Amino acid sequence: MLDLGPQKSPSSPTAQADGSEAEGVPFGLMQDCVALRDWLLSEGTRVLAADDLLAGLAERLNELDVPVDRASTAIDTLHSEYAGVGRSWSREGGATVRLFPHGEASDTAYRASPFYTVHQTGEWLSLDLDETPDERYAIVPELKAAGYRHYLVAPLIFTNGARNGITFATRSATGFRDDHIAILRFVMPTLAAVMEMRLVNKQLDQVLRIYVGDEPHRAILSGSIRRGHVQRIRSAILFADMRDYTHISADMTPEEAVDLLNIFFDCLVPAIEREGGEVLKYLGDGLLAIFREPGDDLGGAAKGALTAAQAALAALDEANDLGRFANPVAAGIALHHGEAAYGNVGSGTRLDFTVIGRDVNLASRIARLNKTLGEPLLMSKPFVDFLWGDPEPLGEHVLDGFPEPMLVYRPGRKPAARLKRA
Repeated sequence: MLDLGPQKSPSSPTAQADGSEAEGVPFGLMQDCVALRDWLLSEGTRVLAADDLLAGLAERLNELDVPVDRASTAIDTLHSEYAGVGRSWSREGGATVRLFPHGEASDTAYRASPFYTVHQTGEWLSLDLDETPDERYAIVPELKAAGYRHYLVAPLIFTNGARNGITFATRSATGFRDDHIAILRFVMPTLAAVMEMRLVNKQLDQVLRIYVGDEPHRAILSGSIRRGHVQRIRSAILFADMRDYTHISADMTPEEAVDLLNIFFDCLVPAIEREGGEVLKYLGDGLLAIFREPGDDLGGAAKGALTAAQAALAALDEANDLGRFANPVAAGIALHHGEAAYGNVGSGTRLDFTVIGRDVNLASRIARLNKTLGEPLLMSKPFVDFLWGDPEPLGEHVLDGFPEPMLVYRPGRKPAARLKRA
């Protein structure tokens, strides 16, 4: 490890980002360094992929004679499946991405990494790899094997307190000189600001998609947040819930009940999304999904919804056979075709982007018949009107809140395979 000294001089990687780092930038390169910061604030904020930002930065640093052969970032994120994203760029390999899942394994790897060190000290870390023992950090042997000689690790602390980081490595025999480090420090505050702006926009997009679904999140981001705003969509509607959830979960802890629901939804949701469906709402032990009509191809949505429902039930049967549930679990699925409506409902500044409408209510009432009729999958008359096949009628049934009875069907022995063209 290089001895950087405690003085924190402007040329030292541990100097504070107070503007004094500009004193170490070679006079003849100041205009080019300012141009790099301008690039970060302009094009760097607009490139579509964060990989391109990292690659563009590395390439421009090399144009300033900073011998960057490898660069990487580690950024915290808000995502249901992973806690952070690692990106790397190298001269020979280009850009790569690695996702860090939630859990102890990622936490353990982080605590053994150089990023943990710089987050604890708040200062840059500089390693002369020829003098650094392999056991110092897990990445050291990998860097040595690839021929790198000098490794810099810098903390990137965002305004919300999130702790992130960036690294630079070189194969140059002389390593990173003080003037190289001064250039890196000169652009670092701008890079941190740009990365945070990009991350905030990405996280907003991800979090909204996770909690309200794909199309509603786009509507919200486009400005549809006024109370009372409604958007109507012609679609096939799928309503599903777990049979006897109250009885099954009666003796479970909250954690066990959550695990039960997650496994249940793991059987349903992938099948829905494979057929182009959108899960709009999780309703306790159930869900509501829609399948939009693809243009003028009436019937495509119904076919996709039926295929998804049958695949979901098959996945649930497989999960039961594999013993994924402590006790066998069954589902009831209702399919209907009509108009779903997104609406902003609530009071004051607290709104819910929810799904409303007569046809949504009708689908939920049909779902109540699943248990009564002992059928896992029921379809309404308006739904089967869009299908070829031989669905079996199960008679007309009065639905709570609707004056006219509804004729309902179950799939026949030969599932619908063709679309009825309009």
